[in-house]
Amino acid sequence: MCMVDLEKAPGANPQAEQGEPVRRSDAEGCLAVAIRIPVRIVVLVLVVPVRMVWDVLVVAGRFARDTVLRPVGRALGWLARAVFVWPLVAAWRYVVVPLAKGLGRLGHVLLVLPAVWVYRWVLTPVGHALAWCGRGVGAVFAAVGRGLYTGLAWLARYLVAVPAGWLYAWVLTPVGHALAWCGRGLLWCGRGVARGVGLAVTGVGVVLYWIVRVLLVLPALALWRWVLAPVGRVLAVVGREVWDALGHAWRIAGYVSRAVGRFLGTLFRWIVADPARWVYRSVLTPVGHAVRDTVVRPLAEAGRSAGRAARQALASAWLSVRQARADVRRMLFGEPAEQRPAVRREPSAAETRTLGSSTTALTKD
Repeated sequence: MCMVDLEKAPGANPQAEQGEPVRRSDAEGCLAVAIRIPVRIVVLVLVVPVRMVWDVLVVAGRFARDTVLRPVGRALGWLARAVFVWPLVAAWRYVVVPLAKGLGRLGHVLLVLPAVWVYRWVLTPVGHALAWCGRGVGAVFAAVGRGLYTGLAWLARYLVAVPAGWLYAWVLTPVGHALAWCGRGLLWCGRGVARGVGLAVTGVGVVLYWIVRVLLVLPALALWRWVLAPVGRVLAVVGREVWDALGHAWRIAGYVSRAVGRFLGTLFRWIVADPARWVYRSVLTPVGHAVRDTVVRPLAEAGRSAGRAARQALASAWLSVRQARADVRRMLFGEPAEQRPAVRREPSAAETRTLGSSTTALTKD
Protein backbone atom coordinates (compact mmCIF):
# COMPACT_ATOMS: atom_id res chain seq x y z
CA MET A 1 0.00 0.00 0.00
CA CYS A 2 2.87 2.34 0.78
CA MET A 3 4.52 1.76 -2.57
CA VAL A 4 1.23 2.20 -4.43
CA ASP A 5 0.48 5.46 -2.58
CA LEU A 6 3.99 6.75 -3.30
CA GLU A 7 3.67 5.92 -6.97
CA LYS A 8 0.27 7.67 -7.18
CA ALA A 9 1.39 10.77 -5.24
CA PRO A 10 1.41 13.94 -7.35
CA GLY A 11 5.00 14.82 -6.41
CA ALA A 12 6.42 11.31 -6.71
CA ASN A 13 7.15 11.48 -10.45
CA PRO A 14 9.72 14.17 -11.36
CA GLN A 15 9.03 13.73 -15.08
CA ALA A 16 5.43 14.87 -14.64
CA GLU A 17 6.60 17.99 -12.76
CA GLN A 18 9.07 18.87 -15.52
CA GLY A 19 6.46 18.55 -18.28
CA GLU A 20 7.95 15.37 -19.82
CA PRO A 21 5.74 12.56 -21.03
CA VAL A 22 5.06 10.01 -18.27
CA ARG A 23 6.07 6.45 -19.00
CA ARG A 24 3.19 4.01 -18.85
CA SER A 25 3.58 0.45 -17.65
CA ASP A 26 1.83 -0.96 -20.70
CA ALA A 27 4.33 0.79 -22.99
CA GLU A 28 7.40 -0.65 -21.18
CA GLY A 29 6.76 -4.25 -22.05
CA CYS A 30 5.82 -7.34 -20.12
CA LEU A 31 9.34 -7.83 -18.77
CA ALA A 32 9.41 -4.54 -16.82
CA VAL A 33 5.89 -5.11 -15.42
CA ALA A 34 6.76 -8.67 -14.42
CA ILE A 35 9.97 -7.86 -12.54
CA ARG A 36 8.97 -4.51 -10.99
CA ILE A 37 6.91 -5.63 -7.95
CA PRO A 38 9.13 -8.61 -6.91
CA VAL A 39 12.30 -6.56 -7.27
CA ARG A 40 10.85 -3.70 -5.21
CA ILE A 41 9.69 -6.07 -2.45
CA VAL A 42 13.10 -7.79 -2.23
CA VAL A 43 15.00 -4.51 -2.34
CA LEU A 44 12.73 -2.99 0.34
CA VAL A 45 13.34 -5.95 2.67
CA LEU A 46 17.11 -5.59 2.12
CA VAL A 47 17.33 -1.80 2.30
CA VAL A 48 15.24 -1.07 5.43
CA PRO A 49 17.80 -2.52 7.90
CA VAL A 50 20.63 -0.81 6.05
CA ARG A 51 18.83 2.55 6.19
CA MET A 52 18.07 2.17 9.89
CA VAL A 53 21.69 1.27 10.65
CA TRP A 54 22.81 4.26 8.54
CA ASP A 55 20.52 6.65 10.44
CA VAL A 56 21.78 5.28 13.79
CA LEU A 57 25.38 5.77 12.68
CA VAL A 58 24.60 9.33 11.53
CA VAL A 59 23.00 10.23 14.86
CA ALA A 60 25.86 8.61 16.80
CA GLY A 61 28.40 10.44 14.66
CA ARG A 62 26.73 13.82 15.20
CA PHE A 63 26.51 13.17 18.96
CA ALA A 64 30.17 12.15 19.10
CA ARG A 65 31.14 15.19 17.04
CA ASP A 66 29.25 17.65 19.27
CA THR A 67 30.11 16.10 22.64
CA VAL A 68 33.54 14.50 22.19
CA LEU A 69 35.38 15.38 19.02
CA ARG A 70 34.75 19.12 18.99
CA PRO A 71 35.76 19.73 22.70
CA VAL A 72 38.75 17.42 22.30
CA GLY A 73 39.72 19.24 19.12
CA ARG A 74 39.46 22.62 20.83
CA ALA A 75 41.54 21.36 23.78
CA LEU A 76 44.16 19.91 21.44
CA GLY A 77 44.22 23.16 19.46
CA TRP A 78 44.75 25.19 22.62
CA LEU A 79 47.44 22.75 23.78
CA ALA A 80 49.16 22.91 20.39
CA ARG A 81 49.11 26.72 20.50
CA ALA A 82 50.49 26.70 24.06
CA VAL A 83 53.21 24.14 23.29
CA PHE A 84 54.26 25.09 19.75
CA VAL A 85 52.80 28.38 18.50
CA TRP A 86 53.30 30.66 21.49
CA PRO A 87 56.94 29.58 22.15
CA LEU A 88 57.75 29.99 18.47
CA VAL A 89 56.11 33.42 18.38
CA ALA A 90 57.96 34.47 21.52
CA ALA A 91 61.26 33.16 20.14
CA TRP A 92 60.64 34.95 16.84
CA ARG A 93 59.63 38.22 18.50
CA TYR A 94 62.17 38.40 21.32
CA VAL A 95 65.14 36.38 19.96
CA VAL A 96 65.21 36.06 16.18
CA VAL A 97 64.03 39.58 15.29
CA PRO A 98 66.41 41.43 17.70
CA LEU A 99 69.29 39.16 16.69
CA ALA A 100 68.54 39.72 12.99
CA LYS A 101 68.38 43.48 13.52
CA GLY A 102 71.70 43.43 15.38
CA LEU A 103 73.33 41.30 12.66
CA GLY A 104 71.89 43.62 10.01
CA ARG A 105 73.35 46.68 11.68
CA LEU A 106 76.68 44.90 12.21
CA GLY A 107 76.76 43.82 8.55
CA HIS A 108 75.90 47.36 7.48
CA VAL A 109 78.79 48.75 9.53
CA LEU A 110 81.33 46.02 8.65
CA LEU A 111 80.41 45.30 5.00
CA VAL A 112 78.16 47.88 3.38
CA LEU A 113 79.92 51.04 4.50
CA PRO A 114 83.46 49.74 3.60
CA ALA A 115 82.15 48.43 0.26
CA VAL A 116 80.52 51.79 -0.54
CA TRP A 117 83.73 53.62 0.41
CA VAL A 118 85.87 51.28 -1.76
CA TYR A 119 83.47 51.63 -4.68
CA ARG A 120 83.30 55.40 -4.43
CA TRP A 121 86.96 56.27 -3.78
CA VAL A 122 88.86 53.34 -5.38
CA LEU A 123 86.89 51.42 -7.99
CA THR A 124 85.21 54.43 -9.61
CA PRO A 125 88.48 56.38 -10.32
CA VAL A 126 90.20 53.16 -11.49
CA GLY A 127 87.22 52.37 -13.74
CA HIS A 128 87.26 55.83 -15.29
CA ALA A 129 91.00 55.49 -15.98
CA LEU A 130 90.56 52.04 -17.54
CA ALA A 131 87.65 53.30 -19.64
CA TRP A 132 89.77 56.17 -20.97
CA CYS A 133 92.61 53.76 -21.86
CA GLY A 134 90.12 51.36 -23.44
CA ARG A 135 88.69 54.09 -25.66
CA GLY A 136 92.18 54.95 -26.92
CA VAL A 137 93.12 51.31 -27.58
CA GLY A 138 89.74 50.74 -29.25
CA ALA A 139 90.32 53.63 -31.63
CA VAL A 140 93.71 52.18 -32.64
CA PHE A 141 92.32 48.71 -33.15
CA ALA A 142 89.39 50.12 -35.16
CA ALA A 143 91.74 51.88 -37.59
CA VAL A 144 93.84 48.71 -38.02
CA GLY A 145 90.69 46.59 -38.47
CA ARG A 146 89.29 48.85 -41.20
CA GLY A 147 92.56 48.55 -43.14
CA LEU A 148 92.67 44.77 -42.80
CA TYR A 149 89.01 44.49 -43.80
CA THR A 150 89.58 46.53 -46.98
CA GLY A 151 92.56 44.38 -48.00
CA LEU A 152 90.84 41.07 -47.27
CA ALA A 153 87.72 42.18 -49.15
CA TRP A 154 89.80 42.99 -52.28
CA LEU A 155 91.62 39.64 -52.11
CA ALA A 156 88.35 37.71 -51.58
CA ARG A 157 86.71 39.43 -54.53
CA TYR A 158 89.48 38.73 -57.07
CA LEU A 159 90.61 35.36 -55.72
CA VAL A 160 87.25 33.77 -54.79
CA ALA A 161 84.17 35.61 -56.10
CA VAL A 162 85.30 36.17 -59.73
CA PRO A 163 86.54 32.54 -60.28
CA ALA A 164 83.42 31.15 -58.60
CA GLY A 165 81.14 33.19 -60.89
CA TRP A 166 83.00 31.97 -63.97
CA LEU A 167 82.80 28.34 -62.76
CA TYR A 168 79.05 28.65 -62.09
CA ALA A 169 78.29 30.28 -65.47
CA TRP A 170 80.39 28.02 -67.77
CA VAL A 171 80.58 24.68 -65.91
CA LEU A 172 77.90 24.11 -63.30
CA THR A 173 74.98 25.54 -65.30
CA PRO A 174 75.40 23.24 -68.38
CA VAL A 175 75.97 20.22 -66.16
CA GLY A 176 72.83 21.09 -64.14
CA HIS A 177 70.70 21.35 -67.29
CA ALA A 178 71.90 17.93 -68.44
CA LEU A 179 71.16 16.36 -65.06
CA ALA A 180 67.68 17.93 -65.02
CA TRP A 181 66.86 16.46 -68.46
CA CYS A 182 67.96 12.99 -67.27
CA GLY A 183 65.90 13.34 -64.10
CA ARG A 184 62.74 14.22 -66.05
CA GLY A 185 63.16 11.05 -68.10
CA LEU A 186 63.63 8.92 -65.01
CA LEU A 187 60.60 10.57 -63.39
CA TRP A 188 58.39 9.68 -66.38
CA CYS A 189 59.52 6.04 -66.17
CA GLY A 190 58.89 5.99 -62.43
CA ARG A 191 55.36 7.32 -62.90
CA GLY A 192 54.53 4.42 -65.23
CA VAL A 193 55.91 1.89 -62.76
CA ALA A 194 54.04 3.52 -59.87
CA ARG A 195 50.77 3.43 -61.84
CA GLY A 196 51.16 -0.30 -62.43
CA VAL A 197 52.02 -0.95 -58.79
CA GLY A 198 49.01 1.14 -57.73
CA LEU A 199 46.65 -0.93 -59.88
CA ALA A 200 48.03 -4.14 -58.39
CA VAL A 201 47.71 -2.82 -54.83
CA THR A 202 44.14 -1.65 -55.51
CA GLY A 203 43.13 -5.13 -56.73
CA VAL A 204 44.71 -6.79 -53.71
CA GLY A 205 42.98 -4.28 -51.39
CA VAL A 206 39.56 -4.97 -52.92
CA VAL A 207 40.03 -8.70 -52.47
CA LEU A 208 41.16 -8.26 -48.83
CA TYR A 209 38.23 -5.91 -48.16
CA TRP A 210 35.65 -8.45 -49.29
CA ILE A 211 37.42 -11.24 -47.37
CA VAL A 212 37.41 -9.20 -44.15
CA ARG A 213 33.80 -8.09 -44.71
CA VAL A 214 32.54 -11.62 -45.29
CA LEU A 215 34.58 -13.33 -42.57
CA LEU A 216 34.54 -10.66 -39.81
CA VAL A 217 32.23 -7.68 -40.33
CA LEU A 218 29.04 -9.50 -41.33
CA PRO A 219 29.27 -12.11 -38.47
CA ALA A 220 30.07 -9.35 -35.95
CA LEU A 221 27.13 -7.28 -37.21
CA ALA A 222 24.78 -10.26 -36.95
CA LEU A 223 26.04 -11.05 -33.43
CA TRP A 224 25.48 -7.41 -32.36
CA ARG A 225 22.05 -7.14 -33.97
CA TRP A 226 20.55 -10.49 -32.95
CA VAL A 227 22.36 -11.33 -29.66
CA LEU A 228 24.09 -8.45 -27.90
CA ALA A 229 21.49 -5.73 -28.54
CA PRO A 230 18.51 -7.77 -27.16
CA VAL A 231 20.55 -8.90 -24.15
CA GLY A 232 21.63 -5.29 -23.54
CA ARG A 233 18.02 -4.06 -23.68
CA VAL A 234 16.97 -6.71 -21.16
CA LEU A 235 19.86 -5.83 -18.85
CA ALA A 236 19.04 -2.12 -19.20
CA VAL A 237 15.40 -2.75 -18.21
CA VAL A 238 16.48 -4.89 -15.25
CA GLY A 239 19.07 -2.30 -14.14
CA ARG A 240 16.57 0.57 -14.43
CA GLU A 241 13.99 -1.30 -12.40
CA VAL A 242 16.55 -2.24 -9.75
CA TRP A 243 17.70 1.40 -9.53
CA ASP A 244 14.13 2.69 -9.23
CA ALA A 245 13.42 0.01 -6.64
CA LEU A 246 16.47 1.08 -4.65
CA GLY A 247 15.28 4.69 -4.74
CA HIS A 248 11.75 3.83 -3.58
CA ALA A 249 13.07 1.44 -0.92
CA TRP A 250 15.54 4.04 0.38
CA ARG A 251 12.80 6.65 0.72
CA ILE A 252 10.38 4.20 2.42
CA ALA A 253 13.20 3.06 4.72
CA GLY A 254 13.79 6.72 5.59
CA TYR A 255 10.13 7.09 6.60
CA VAL A 256 10.32 3.90 8.67
CA SER A 257 13.61 4.95 10.29
CA ARG A 258 12.20 8.40 11.06
CA ALA A 259 9.12 6.86 12.68
CA VAL A 260 11.26 4.50 14.77
CA GLY A 261 13.55 7.36 15.75
CA ARG A 262 10.61 9.53 16.80
CA PHE A 263 9.18 6.65 18.83
CA LEU A 264 12.52 6.05 20.56
CA GLY A 265 12.95 9.80 21.13
CA THR A 266 9.48 10.05 22.69
CA LEU A 267 10.20 7.01 24.86
CA PHE A 268 13.53 8.51 25.97
CA ARG A 269 11.80 11.80 26.76
CA TRP A 270 9.15 10.05 28.85
CA ILE A 271 11.60 7.80 30.69
CA VAL A 272 14.68 10.04 31.10
CA ALA A 273 14.27 13.66 29.99
CA ASP A 274 10.96 14.56 31.67
CA PRO A 275 11.92 12.97 35.05
CA ALA A 276 15.32 14.65 34.89
CA ARG A 277 13.68 18.00 34.07
CA TRP A 278 11.23 17.56 36.94
CA VAL A 279 14.05 16.68 39.36
CA TYR A 280 16.06 19.69 38.17
CA ARG A 281 13.14 22.12 38.47
CA SER A 282 11.51 20.74 41.65
CA VAL A 283 14.52 19.53 43.65
CA LEU A 284 17.88 20.78 42.44
CA THR A 285 16.82 24.37 41.68
CA PRO A 286 15.31 25.09 45.16
CA VAL A 287 18.28 23.38 46.84
CA GLY A 288 20.69 25.42 44.73
CA HIS A 289 18.87 28.66 45.53
CA ALA A 290 18.91 27.82 49.24
CA VAL A 291 22.64 27.02 49.14
CA ARG A 292 23.29 30.24 47.21
CA ASP A 293 21.30 32.37 49.67
CA THR A 294 22.59 30.72 52.85
CA VAL A 295 26.18 29.81 52.00
CA VAL A 296 27.54 31.30 48.78
CA ARG A 297 26.34 34.87 49.19
CA PRO A 298 27.51 35.24 52.83
CA LEU A 299 30.90 33.78 51.88
CA ALA A 300 31.14 36.12 48.89
CA GLU A 301 30.21 39.12 51.03
CA ALA A 302 32.80 38.11 53.63
CA GLY A 303 35.41 37.73 50.90
CA ARG A 304 34.58 41.17 49.48
CA SER A 305 34.82 42.73 52.97
CA ALA A 306 38.18 41.05 53.55
CA GLY A 307 39.38 42.31 50.17
CA ARG A 308 38.34 45.86 50.92
CA ALA A 309 40.11 45.71 54.29
CA ALA A 310 43.25 44.29 52.66
CA ARG A 311 43.22 47.02 49.99
CA GLN A 312 42.80 49.72 52.63
CA ALA A 313 45.67 48.26 54.64
CA LEU A 314 47.88 48.11 51.55
CA ALA A 315 46.95 51.71 50.66
CA SER A 316 47.83 52.89 54.17
CA ALA A 317 51.14 51.01 54.09
CA TRP A 318 51.99 52.43 50.65
CA LEU A 319 51.16 55.98 51.89
CA SER A 320 53.43 55.48 54.91
CA VAL A 321 56.25 54.23 52.64
CA ARG A 322 55.88 57.29 50.37
CA GLN A 323 55.95 59.67 53.34
CA ALA A 324 59.04 57.95 54.77
CA ARG A 325 60.78 58.12 51.41
CA ALA A 326 59.94 61.84 51.12
CA ASP A 327 61.30 62.47 54.64
CA VAL A 328 64.55 60.64 53.82
CA ARG A 329 64.96 62.63 50.58
CA ARG A 330 64.28 65.88 52.44
CA MET A 331 66.87 64.95 55.11
CA LEU A 332 69.54 64.09 52.51
CA PHE A 333 69.02 66.75 49.85
CA GLY A 334 67.04 69.45 51.62
CA GLU A 335 63.86 71.16 50.53
CA PRO A 336 63.32 71.35 46.76
CA ALA A 337 63.70 74.81 45.21
CA GLU A 338 60.46 76.56 44.40
CA GLN A 339 59.88 77.16 40.72
CA ARG A 340 59.32 80.79 39.81
CA PRO A 341 56.50 81.45 37.40
CA ALA A 342 57.61 82.53 33.91
CA VAL A 343 56.97 86.14 32.93
CA ARG A 344 54.31 86.24 30.25
CA ARG A 345 54.62 88.85 27.52
CA GLU A 346 50.97 88.63 26.61
CA PRO A 347 48.47 90.56 28.74
CA SER A 348 46.44 88.60 31.24
CA ALA A 349 42.71 88.13 31.04
CA ALA A 350 42.12 91.21 33.20
CA GLU A 351 44.32 93.38 30.92
CA THR A 352 42.98 92.48 27.51
CA ARG A 353 43.44 94.78 24.54
CA THR A 354 40.62 97.10 23.51
CA LEU A 355 40.09 99.72 20.82
CA GLY A 356 40.78 102.56 23.26
CA SER A 357 43.93 101.16 24.83
CA SER A 358 47.17 99.71 23.54
CA THR A 359 50.16 97.93 25.06
CA THR A 360 52.78 99.09 22.59
CA ALA A 361 55.43 101.63 23.56
CA LEU A 362 54.47 104.11 20.80
CA THR A 363 50.79 104.47 21.67
CA LYS A 364 50.95 103.97 25.45
CA ASP A 365 49.73 106.98 27.51
